[in-house]
Amino acid sequence: MEKISACVISFNDEHTIAWSVGSVQWADEIVVVDTGSTDRTIEIAERLGARVVRTAPFQGFGEIRARATAECRHEWILSLDSDEHCPPAAREEIIALLAAAAAHDAYLVPRHNYFMGRLIRGSGWYRSCRTPQLFRKDRMRYVPSLTHESYELLSDRPVGRLENVFLHCPFHDLEEVLHKTNVISSLGARTPSNKPPSMWSALGHGLWAFARLYVLKGGFVDGWAGFIIALSNFEGTFYRYAKRYEHAHGFHLPPEAERIASSEKRLASGEQ
Repeated sequence: MEKISACVISFNDEHTIAWSVGSVQWADEIVVVDTGSTDRTIEIAERLGARVVRTAPFQGFGEIRARATAECRHEWILSLDSDEHCPPAAREEIIALLAAAAAHDAYLVPRHNYFMGRLIRGSGWYRSCRTPQLFRKDRMRYVPSLTHESYELLSDRPVGRLENVFLHCPFHDLEEVLHKTNVISSLGARTPSNKPPSMWSALGHGLWAFARLYVLKGGFVDGWAGFIIALSNFEGTFYRYAKRYEHAHGFHLPPEAERIASSEKRLASGEQ
């Protein structure tokens, strides 16, 4: 059987890292690429046999996934996040695939997504896939991107798809929902755009993001969980455009406050 590297990206994930790393201990190596954890993430990963690579703070998904791929030593790579888990059925399917002549050079992996204690069946989350998570190292590469995971397939073969699922718990609690919404909207605001930003545009895109997930993609079938998913999508989209507007126009202090702030800055720098 061809050898495989499992790679996991992490940041302050002490509550899920064992769940993720522990599910791929059958791999020939486990690489955890960490972007500056200050909790017990690194300690737990190393205790489970992972080789931890410390990197600069997170600057975008494309960059960190490309770094994780480069750190892997074997031909096949299985890419996970710290909130993803490879169950036994998926493990056996991957092992059987590598023991035979694989028909594809890259495979999508469907996921069962859990939020607020339940399997999510609406919102476009049911058996959703991100970029291929099982692939030959020299047949796929990640394209630099701040928010979205983009890749380039370096193969004439089409992308395959596993039958069995990974488990995915994208949010530990509601506080993490808010935190990730803020982080992703800030990254999205830095993405270049040819359209001038406006607050009306921010509102329109946000409302459409909510309606698309909650109504068109059936988020309503999951009760409050589906509502919060759609609401967080509204907030992330709205603030992405609103932050672009802020960057373009600035939200200034009143003149008196600006004068005081300027004086304090001069005093702090030792200027008279």
